[in-house]
Amino acid sequence: MTGFPTSADIYLEMDGRKVAVVQSYTAKASKTSQSVEAFGESEPVATIEGQKRYTLELTRLYATDNAVSDGINFYDLAHFSLVICKPDRRVIYSDCQWSGIEEDGRLNAMVAEKVTVVAAKAASAASPPERRAEITASRICLSSFIPPPSPVPAQPANGRAPGR
Repeated sequence: MTGFPTSADIYLEMDGRKVAVVQSYTAKASKTSQSVEAFGESEPVATIEGQKRYTLELTRLYATDNAVSDGINFYDLAHFSLVICKPDRRVIYSDCQWSGIEEDGRLNAMVAEKVTVVAAKAASAASPPERRAEITASRICLSSFIPPPSPVPAQPANGRAPGR
């Protein structure tokens, strides 16, 4: 199954509530590692896995009406999650902190153009079956509704219509 998340499928969540929807994102994962050197060896003998770091670039964030009425703004967000609902799974980046915010100056707009987020953890889980069915149903191709062409009657080997 293939498909792409929409802005309704990418959102920020804080204390179990959706506080903003996100138009698009870019996720980068990095990991530190350390070489293990041994006396007398010209090259490292091993490497040790280090900590993972998740950096996310979020574009065009819109605060939800509930978040605006509760007085939540992007600069006050801390310990939130980024939720990305894909057709076959849900990816959650948790314990997030923002590290940069860029805004486009429009009056009374609760929109941040770009927010850079650092997440402590990333987890992926299969989407519930009803969610997969909903996504599949929303992506059915129009061609499946076009009836197949009528079958062409078979011609006998002698080229005459049957019964003649």
